[in-house]
Amino acid sequence: MAKIKNPLQLLRDQLPRPLRNRYALTLVVFFIWMTFADTHNFFVQWRLQQTVNKLQEDITVHKAKVREAELARYDMEINREKFAREKYFMKKANEDVFIVIPEDELPRD
Repeated sequence: MAKIKNPLQLLRDQLPRPLRNRYALTLVVFFIWMTFADTHNFFVQWRLQQTVNKLQEDITVHKAKVREAELARYDMEINREKFAREKYFMKKANEDVFIVIPEDELPRD
């Protein structure tokens, strides 16, 4: 008498040998789940890491700008008169101010 095999047994026999092991199959399913189906899958983690890298670059840029602004503020506090004369063209009552613009900075027509 011929023994009838279970349909799942026939499917199992068609799988490659390493996937017949239930631990290997569990590992493959877990890997697929974590790569594609989970809410914190590989692609989300990759995008988050890219965002973190971009924000860290922004931090270094902004720190440099803050340092530059602090130096400008410090220079302005020390040389208030020089700052007012150069930036706002202020003058004393008995002075004449001449503004010299280099030729390469003149607007081209």
